[in-house]
Amino acid sequence: MTDELSKAKAELEAARKAQLEAAARLAELQASEARVQADSPPAPADDDTPDEAPPVAESFEEAAVSAPQPADPEQPVEPGETVEAHALVGPLSADAVGEIRAGYAFDGAALEMGALVNGEADAETPVRIPLSMVNRHGLVAGATGTGKTKTLQVLAEQLSAAGVPVFAADIKGDLSGIATPGESGDKLLARTAGIGQAWEPAASPVEYFALGGIGHGVPIRATVLDFGPTLLSKVLGLNDTQESSLGIVFAYADEQQLPLIDLKDLRELLLWLTSDKGKDELRRLGGISTQTAGVILREITAFSGQGADVFFGEPDIDTREFLRTSPDGRGIISLLEVPGVADQPALFSTFLMWLLADLFEDLPEVGDVDKPKLVFFFDEAHLLFKDASKDFLAAIVQTVRLIRSKGVGIFFVTQTPKDVPDDVLAQLGSRVQHQLRAHTPDAETALRATVRTYPKSAYDLEEVLTSLGIGEAIVTVMNEKGAPTPVAWTRLRAPQGSMDPTPAAEIDRAVQASSLLAKYGEAVDRESAYERLQAKLQAAQKAEQDEQAREAAEEEAKRLEAEAKRNRSTRGSGGGSSSGGNIITDFLGSRSGQAMIRDVVRGIFGNRRR
Repeated sequence: MTDELSKAKAELEAARKAQLEAAARLAELQASEARVQADSPPAPADDDTPDEAPPVAESFEEAAVSAPQPADPEQPVEPGETVEAHALVGPLSADAVGEIRAGYAFDGAALEMGALVNGEADAETPVRIPLSMVNRHGLVAGATGTGKTKTLQVLAEQLSAAGVPVFAADIKGDLSGIATPGESGDKLLARTAGIGQAWEPAASPVEYFALGGIGHGVPIRATVLDFGPTLLSKVLGLNDTQESSLGIVFAYADEQQLPLIDLKDLRELLLWLTSDKGKDELRRLGGISTQTAGVILREITAFSGQGADVFFGEPDIDTREFLRTSPDGRGIISLLEVPGVADQPALFSTFLMWLLADLFEDLPEVGDVDKPKLVFFFDEAHLLFKDASKDFLAAIVQTVRLIRSKGVGIFFVTQTPKDVPDDVLAQLGSRVQHQLRAHTPDAETALRATVRTYPKSAYDLEEVLTSLGIGEAIVTVMNEKGAPTPVAWTRLRAPQGSMDPTPAAEIDRAVQASSLLAKYGEAVDRESAYERLQAKLQAAQKAEQDEQAREAAEEEAKRLEAEAKRNRSTRGSGGGSSSGGNIITDFLGSRSGQAMIRDVVRGIFGNRRR
C-alpha cells in the first residue's frame, strides 16, 4: 500500500508540473499576442464583422478557462514565470503565511505540533512549541470529541522522547494507549504525509499509578501531616479563624507526639479535645472554641465521605518518583488513574495541589532551562476549580506563577477557556484551541470572549473556531524571546502510540513488574494519634473505674466500722465482760481490726496506696 501511495504522489506531482508548464506556455502566448496586436495597424472602422473570431483569439479563450490563477491577484504573471497552483484558496495571503512560517522557526529544540492550514495543509510551514518555553505553562481546550486527549498524547510522547518526565491524570482511561505502539492505516499515512510527519509506530515508557490503590497502578498515598494545616484548610474551605484553629490543633499534636497519618487520626484528636476528657486541654490551648472545633470536625467527616480516606496513609509517595527517566534516557510518563473523579472533585484537587506544593517545596530553583524538569497535564481541569474557595484559587495562582522557576510546566486540559480562572489563564504561555460549539447564547458569549484573548490575526476567529475539523486547532505559543507567536490554524500531528486504551491485562502486568510496587504496594497502619488517644481514653476510663471502686470500698469499710461500733455499744450497755465475748468480733471491732479490713478491701480492688 505504501508503493501505491508513492505512485499516486508521483502522478500528482507530474500532473502539477504539467499544469505549471501549460500555464507558463499560456503566459508566453498572451505576451506574444499582445506584441502582435501592438505592431499591427488599427482595424478599419466599418460595420463589417468577421463571421468567426481569429484562430489565435479562439485558442486564447479556451486556455483561459482552465488556466490557474496566480496566488495573489495583485501580482500579475510575467512571461516565462512559473504560476503556483492551489487546489483550495485559504484565508491568508502569501505575506501572512510567510509571517507565520518565520514566527515558528525556532533555533533551539521544539515540540512539533503540526502544519499550517491555509485551505490545505502546508507542510512547509510547521507549527511548533520551543522546548525551553514549555515551563511557561499552557492550555489545551475544545469541545468533547475534538481531539484534546490526542493532542495531549502527542505532546507527552515528544516530551518523553526529549528526556522530559511527564505526569498526567488519565481521567477516562484512553491515555493509556501511549504505552502501546500505534497501528498504521491508509488514512493515517495520507494525513501525516500531508503535514510532513514521517509517522512510525512507537511506545513510550509508562508507570501506572492509582489513587489510594483503587484501580490499576502503584498506590499513591500521603499523610495528613504532609498536607499541613494550611493546605488542608484550603481544601476543606475553612475560614481564617478555622484555619488558625486547625493550625493550633496540629501544633498540639506535635507537642504531644501524636502522629497525624490519616483522617481518622485527625478526627480522633478533635473528638478527644471536644470530649469531657479533653476539654481541659482544649481550654489550655486557647483560641479554639468548642464550636470551631465542631465545624472542623464536620468538614473533615464530609471530606472523608467523598473518598479521601483511601488517599491518606502510609507509605506516602515520594514525589521525586515522578522525575525519573528510563535507561535509554527517555522521560517516564506517570499516568494516574482516577476512577469516578467526576464524583470526587475534592479528592482530585487535593492530590494535585499537594503534589504541586510538595514539588515546589522540594525542588531547587533552576531559573530558565533548556528543557523542563517535569511537565504536568491536568485533564478535565474544570474539576480542579469546581466549588473551590477563594483561598484555594489564590493558592493555585501562586503555585502556577512560581513553580516555573523550579523547571515545572503545567498544561490544563478542559472544554472551554472559561473553565480556568482569569488569573490562572493569564499565566499560560501556550494555547491550543480545538473546535468550540456555539449552539446557545451562553456558548456564543463564551466564544466571543475566547476570541478576544487571542492576538490580532487575519482570521475571522469566530467563524474558524466553530468550523475546525477533528484534529485541528488554533495555536499560539510563546517564542524563545517570550513574545506570542502569530495565530496559526494548525492540522495537528498524529500520536505514535495507540489511539485506543492499552488492555487492562497489559497494564496489570506492567504494574506487577514495577520496581515501585514493593515500596508502595502494601498499606502500613502503624501506631499513630488514633491508637495513642484510644489508649489514653482507655487509661482514663480505667482510672475512673478504679476511683469508683476505691470510693465503694471506703464506703463499705465505713459501714463495717459503724456496725462494729454499734456492736460494742450494745455489749457495753449489757454490762457483760469483754472476756466473755467472741474474740474475733472483738478484734474486728477494734482500731487494729478496722485498719486491717481497709487494707484487705483496698488490696482486692487494686487501689492500695503504697
